Amino acid sequence: MTVETAATPLAPLLSGLDARLPALLALYEDLHAHPELSFQEFRTAGVVAGQLRAQGWEVTEGVGGTGVVGVLANGPGPVVLLRADMDALPVKEETGLPYASTATGTDPDGNEVPVMHACGHDMHVACLLGATAQLAAHREAWHGTVVAVFQPAEEVGGAPAMIEDGFLDRFPRAEVCLGQHVAPAPVGFVGTRPGPVMAASDNFRVTLFGRGGHGSSPETAVDPVVLAAAVVMRLQTVVSREIGPAQTGVVTVGALHAGTKENIIPDTAELWINVRSTTPAVRDRILAAVTRIVRAEAVASGSPKEPEFSPLNSFPVTVNDAAATAVVQHALTEVLGQERVFTLTQIITGSEDFGTFGTALGVPSVFWHFGGADPALYEGVDPALYEGVDPASLLEDGLPDTVPANHSPHFAPVPGPTIPLGVTALLAAAAPWLTRTGTSGA
Repeated sequence: MTVETAATPLAPLLSGLDARLPALLALYEDLHAHPELSFQEFRTAGVVAGQLRAQGWEVTEGVGGTGVVGVLANGPGPVVLLRADMDALPVKEETGLPYASTATGTDPDGNEVPVMHACGHDMHVACLLGATAQLAAHREAWHGTVVAVFQPAEEVGGAPAMIEDGFLDRFPRAEVCLGQHVAPAPVGFVGTRPGPVMAASDNFRVTLFGRGGHGSSPETAVDPVVLAAAVVMRLQTVVSREIGPAQTGVVTVGALHAGTKENIIPDTAELWINVRSTTPAVRDRILAAVTRIVRAEAVASGSPKEPEFSPLNSFPVTVNDAAATAVVQHALTEVLGQERVFTLTQIITGSEDFGTFGTALGVPSVFWHFGGADPALYEGVDPALYEGVDPASLLEDGLPDTVPANHSPHFAPVPGPTIPLGVTALLAAAAPWLTRTGTSGA
């Protein structure tokens, strides 16, 4: 399946894409079968660097650890940054696909864990490599410079590592930064919005202290497992009772570690907590409430020591420049059609560090989501006609149970139609800058 596009000035950049799709599909399946954890993307980075060099790009490896940057200068004109992320997640794949991952890796704590591309970063890499191939093959159709960024460790905030590694001085300074993410919306649809588009994220580890003892004599101990359970349950009231109904916030305890045996009360318990927010005021309120509850429950349980808070990583709110977003939405609509491009009705509570590049450079950035789910997974939807699909309502109404979301062990974009959609979206978004005439803005 290929993307049906209208006749637009983008057509020369898309020439030959159909013939390239089998190789891109093979690339995607290879990347999916060989996922790598954050800052461990050595094989993936090697594949990316090799492909870029073969296409004729100037390539720099090892940026920010395992990042790869390709630069293609094609005469005078704007500099456009295109970004894809490369890392996978510690998830055991359960898709049943013939190219499913059976890989394992070592997490930051030294544990062996299963690894899966459960968030679609393999799709992002394949799509950007498809776009870079088209740009290299059709230099007569555009002018300027493209900086293709293959970023490591998006799941833990790898963009700052690239910035700290001299990114601003080592590569041409972009006029605009463009990025995308595959989503569980039906394949064929693209959504974005001006202003805040994805939430901020704060992640930290809390260590709770008890006093160990025998499971048969709990009165001689302070049980940190019970303390941890009390904290987890009480944290569920933060958003429901301390954040207004019209405000957006999420508090998730993603991991709870304690104990080694059923009849031993341990000394400590660990909680890994994730907080999402969309404004500084809500962020401050949630973080203050989490801190207050953890400390209060420790006192209530008779904990012998204050809880310890250890930051893991954080992501700012992803903000789309309004003017640049209007340009990108218009370009996407021209090539994909009005019925396939929509404005997100609310902020997505997932988080991204893509905005780090635009902020550091002091230039506009635009981030969008493109559907990768088989429309047949949506009850009542005709996969051929897409009738019955209202992708803009998915944020408000939620996904059907039949559709796995990102980070699910069952998450699996349907690659045949998703790859050309992602390649087309990147080229369409960049085209207003790379194909414009004169020196005025897009």
